[in-house]
Amino acid sequence: MFRAEKGTAGPLPAARPAPPWHREHEDANGVVVPALLAGAAGLVAMWPYTAVIEPGAWSVTVLAVIVMVGITGALLRTWMRRRSEWLRDLTTCAVQIAVAVAVLTRLIAGDSAILGIVPTPTTFSAFRVLAAAAWEEIAFGAAPLEATAGLAAVLGAGFALVAILLDHLVYHRAAILAIVLTGTLGAVPMIVTLGDANVVWFVLLGILALVLLRFTARRHPLAPRRSSTSLAAGVGVAALAVTLVVAPGLPVTATLAGTGAGITVDASLRLGDDLRQPNPVEVLTVATKSDVAPYLRLTTLSHFNGRVWQPDRGGLNAQSEGFGEPEWGEDIATKDTSTSIRVLRMSSSWLPLPYPATGVQGLADSWRVMPDNRTLVSRNADAVGNDYTVASTRVSPTLEQIRTIDAAPPAADDEDAVELPDVIGDLAAEVTKDETTDYDRLVALQTWFRSSFTYSLETPVEEGFDGTGAEAVAQFLEARSGYCVHFAGAFALMAQSLDMQTRIVVGYLPGSLTDEKRGDESIFSVKSDQLHSWPEVLFPGVGWVPFEPTASLGVPTAFAAAPTGGTGTDGPSAPVPTATPRAEQTTGPEADRPDAGDNSSSTGTSRGLDPTPVLLTVVGALVLLLLPALVRGAERGLRLRRARSGEAGAAWAELRDTMIDLRLPVSDADTPRVRGAALVRECGVDPAEMRALTDAVERANYARPGAVAEDLAGPLRSVLGAMHARSDRFTRTRALLVPRSLFATRDVDAATVV
Repeated sequence: MFRAEKGTAGPLPAARPAPPWHREHEDANGVVVPALLAGAAGLVAMWPYTAVIEPGAWSVTVLAVIVMVGITGALLRTWMRRRSEWLRDLTTCAVQIAVAVAVLTRLIAGDSAILGIVPTPTTFSAFRVLAAAAWEEIAFGAAPLEATAGLAAVLGAGFALVAILLDHLVYHRAAILAIVLTGTLGAVPMIVTLGDANVVWFVLLGILALVLLRFTARRHPLAPRRSSTSLAAGVGVAALAVTLVVAPGLPVTATLAGTGAGITVDASLRLGDDLRQPNPVEVLTVATKSDVAPYLRLTTLSHFNGRVWQPDRGGLNAQSEGFGEPEWGEDIATKDTSTSIRVLRMSSSWLPLPYPATGVQGLADSWRVMPDNRTLVSRNADAVGNDYTVASTRVSPTLEQIRTIDAAPPAADDEDAVELPDVIGDLAAEVTKDETTDYDRLVALQTWFRSSFTYSLETPVEEGFDGTGAEAVAQFLEARSGYCVHFAGAFALMAQSLDMQTRIVVGYLPGSLTDEKRGDESIFSVKSDQLHSWPEVLFPGVGWVPFEPTASLGVPTAFAAAPTGGTGTDGPSAPVPTATPRAEQTTGPEADRPDAGDNSSSTGTSRGLDPTPVLLTVVGALVLLLLPALVRGAERGLRLRRARSGEAGAAWAELRDTMIDLRLPVSDADTPRVRGAALVRECGVDPAEMRALTDAVERANYARPGAVAEDLAGPLRSVLGAMHARSDRFTRTRALLVPRSLFATRDVDAATVV
């Protein structure tokens, strides 16, 4: 109880029992609940990583570490509940580190440890090797990364540290720091890979923030309970609402990623988003003795179901078995070539190859040959990081030879029979009505597309036909503007309507010549926005012949007539797209092409960048940085409003927190009068205003119910103003931006019995 102070008339009434929040030791809920919340925060931080790393050993390791750290913290704090706080915290942290090391050792390198949990020098060497391997995988790999032992070791160690930090932050009720740590760690995968913003994760983060703020908002001894609870709930709901508005607009929807994998290519024709990215990156280099680089194919799509083209899924052979028998006859002129390819930033289960490939060197056995389309595919390897050499054949029939061959009819497969819109067949017949051979019909189609259509990445989006279905093709033929996917799809379907077997290829346009050399080979650079698609038609005895209908891009197919008096096998013929494209006709990259009606130069025009995502990101970052100041300001406003109605507890709580923010000495052993006298003496506070506050606190503690309440907002503002005036500018700025009172525990207050 308080002793009677000098000048008072008799002893003070007996002090009330210490309230529950003033207990020296916490009950079981005060230990278990923080551990559960810290574990939940760790899992929320871990979740985004499952989108960039395949589930496996790493996810089991991280989950085990988070669980064991939480259990260890709860048990030790319960066991040491009668020890001093600093000793309890220090011991808990040390044991949690030891447990995390034991768990990691057991799961990652148990064979090299004593009893499987005590690391040895061999264990540490193993972890160093795994860490180096993980760094290589992260720096040069492509998402989603394979769940390797190296990633398990690195992520396990990292999340062990994070789990321990979260456990202590939540236990000591530093909610904002815990939320910032969780949000920052969880946002790393989206920032690094520039993947789509995970709105569901943002919502979970907002809910976690709400729960943490509610948990840490313990009732102040003198302030009403509704103050802290409503404040926490309000801030949490506001944060959740902001995430729902801001997250979808964050500019993290690109597929390009700095120094890691630049672009992820699948077997579909969804190339529009990749081609529309404003900052292309180099994805691969090509070394060849030729003056021009070849087209490179990844895979082919032969089956159309009316909505999408399906990728080919033929049988796979080992590389040693070769690429199959040649499709061309002995009377067709050919020339063997060699091309070296180094994949830098392209993630795919297909490898880029010139066509038709006949052999490959420098690849792991996990890459298998699909002889039906002469491509390389793997079920468990990734294209990025591979450096290999491809032997291929240039197939060059003469104009006379190709004209004498009818294109192969569509494969007999009832499942592939699709009813196409009439406009497709009608236009194909109209454009080719004057031609007498299949090859001339295809060249007429190619010329019609290249002369009557315009290249545009935006028109399909604006007109609503950015797809490859039959209806999208019909709309494209009406709009006469689109990009490679639409040209290739329309050409293929129109050729099918003329009773020809077709397919679509996904690959890359020829690269640009660089100043680098590899021996006597020239180096060409291929960028991400040179991703391309084109159609092919099967000619028996020649093979699959590529065509280039895309307006203003690539090399249109044009075979040359045989030299006079020649047989057609000795003289050179004009190049076709997948063999040797003419450099002067290989324009690009695609993202730089002008839209319809644009009469600008061939270099294209740059498109304006929508500032909205950038502004939303800046606003989101500012809100995050200013969140502590906003929370503290809201809390101060609520207390001033209650102080105006005479609530002494709210006024005294604001006085105490302001002292903590300004780094002024605060002792929980001080009585209100002692604390007030110190502020008058050291901060120049008006004695009368200070006396008004201390008298109000004493009346609230000891007066009979029903005492008249006075307006305390004025005296409180006066005292706070004097305290700020006595502090230097740096201290005031720090108190505003990083209010220490939000992170400090409030187990004891000076206005209660000590």
